Amino acid sequence: MRNILLAFSTLFIISCNSDNNDTPPIAEETETMYFPDNNTDIWETKSSAELGWNESAKSELVTFLETKNSKSFMILVNGRIVMEEYFDGHTATTPWYWASAGKTLTTALTGIAEQEGYLDIDSKVSDYLGIGWTNAPVEKENLITSKHLLTMTSGLDDALGDNVSPANLQYVADAGTRWAYHNVYVKLQDIVAEATAQSWNDYFNNKLKSPTGMTGAWIPTGDLNVYWSTTRSMARFGLLALNNGKWKEQQIINSNYFNNAITPSQSINKSYGYLWWINGEQSYHLPQTQFEFQGSIIPSGSADMYMALGKNDQKIYVIPSKKMVIIRMGNTADDENFAVSDFDEELWVKINFVIN
Repeated sequence: MRNILLAFSTLFIISCNSDNNDTPPIAEETETMYFPDNNTDIWETKSSAELGWNESAKSELVTFLETKNSKSFMILVNGRIVMEEYFDGHTATTPWYWASAGKTLTTALTGIAEQEGYLDIDSKVSDYLGIGWTNAPVEKENLITSKHLLTMTSGLDDALGDNVSPANLQYVADAGTRWAYHNVYVKLQDIVAEATAQSWNDYFNNKLKSPTGMTGAWIPTGDLNVYWSTTRSMARFGLLALNNGKWKEQQIINSNYFNNAITPSQSINKSYGYLWWINGEQSYHLPQTQFEFQGSIIPSGSADMYMALGKNDQKIYVIPSKKMVIIRMGNTADDENFAVSDFDEELWVKINFVIN
């Protein structure tokens, strides 16, 4: 009888406390997001053992990365370094090229210029660069907006090589009706420079590089500017992307714009945003083809992942559900490629053995 009374009393107390608005519910403790200091390369770490990862699978992942011509590999969780590996004489202070993974830097600067009122991505490119920046008929050229450059839907011929001089930018289809991976996106850098009345380098350094503590530089390569930096600087940008354009307490890139950048930007290639690749969609296109492939780009990768992918397997993978950023720099894992390759799927199979 005494035990029954004690149980009843306990239930009564719990019932009263649950109705008491002055007693907040106990919240599950979560680890705060970490950002490295802007003026140093010191970075907090977290062990994979603390996260419950498969320690025995790590060595297999590292061996795989080494055999696939990698220079560096890094995993951040909540901003903290969990894995950091270097290969083939590469070190934490050695710069390497981002290739087309750096397109997402152009996305970021374009968004910053728009939020500062310098440009409108829905305005036609000729408003900033003047008529004749392509070889298309004027009425077709005037259909092309900055958003078309961001989404790879300019309608210009992608089969004519990397040259982006006016003579080589020829009309194939009306803007917005055809998706094709094309270096014409680089004209966004000219638009930003023209609109802000600043050089691309100065605007980049002031608005993105300095606020995040990145190092590195744009190196002219043919008709393109290619960004070179250390692995940790690439990881800083990945961390900014994980946090929807926010670095510490500063919203560097407008969150609405950034959300648009990492979601399907048009209906032709559902796996492409604003120069970001998107995983987990129903179909995708690849560079240099008009064929539509069914399924997700990286079936073994997280469905919510978005990616900056560059020639010869330069990678930034951002996975919000895991609060994770993964970086891979190096030479091509297998055959030379433009951005997406079979290596992505192979790598993610190995990563999953470690983190799951």
